[in-house]
Amino acid sequence: MKLKDIKLPKFSKTIMIIIVLSGILSVIIVTINFLLFIDQPTIFSSINIIAGLLFVLPILMNYYLDYSKKKEIEQLFPVFLRDFVESVRGGMTLPQAFRSLTRNDYKALTPLVKKIAAQLDWGIPVDKALMSFARGSGSKFITRIISTVIESHRFGGNLAETFEALANTSLEVEKLRQERALYLHSQMITGYIIFFVFLSVIIGLGRFLVPSLSEVSAAGLGTAIGGGSTAALAQEYKTVFRNLIVIQGLFAGLAVGKMAEGATIGGVKHSLFMMIVGIIVFTLVG
Repeated sequence: MKLKDIKLPKFSKTIMIIIVLSGILSVIIVTINFLLFIDQPTIFSSINIIAGLLFVLPILMNYYLDYSKKKEIEQLFPVFLRDFVESVRGGMTLPQAFRSLTRNDYKALTPLVKKIAAQLDWGIPVDKALMSFARGSGSKFITRIISTVIESHRFGGNLAETFEALANTSLEVEKLRQERALYLHSQMITGYIIFFVFLSVIIGLGRFLVPSLSEVSAAGLGTAIGGGSTAALAQEYKTVFRNLIVIQGLFAGLAVGKMAEGATIGGVKHSLFMMIVGIIVFTLVG
């Protein structure tokens, strides 16, 4: 089994329908925006941002849900291994052990356990059933463990002892992950603090710097910017500030997810929260 055998998350038929519908809706929104709000830059750009988010949101959510599923599988995998070892040590054969585990609730892992139990009942070799199990999990961590189990089985190793050793290893890895998440929790909070400080600075610039532009001599300002009006310049500044908040929220959220969960896709929820809160606060206060 190689890591390249792991498949990327697929788009189910339902997700594809949602993506197509969101794409059509985004196109309709952009078209209406061009027809009605082309002369209002702030509203025009805001609606375009919303349409873009509406289009990419189903795709991002599909990847995030797949990531959450893998994470849940990896968390429950050590529990599954421990229960399997106990069943085998209790005198059950491999098919009996897997069949008995189908009665347990392993959440996202349960369908894979039921599948491997059914494959063994149908007479499919253990190696192939385990390979199918690893591919179905979509996890590099589980794939490495299953690869070790398969190699041990091929060379005549005791499968129960191998599973027991790997179960202990999995528990240690999961414990290290939890310790890492606890340690990086403060870093995640720091990321949020940095974003809200940035938001406060932008709001301060919007509230105090931009209005001061109106106090500049219209003639002098016109000479400096080529004849533009102070109102238009102030509006452009507000548009730039809002775009900066969206960009900062997007990448700050992804960075927070990478630090806290070890995966950039894990920051999608943080990015959405920061962007939405940032735009709302800037619109109401800025």
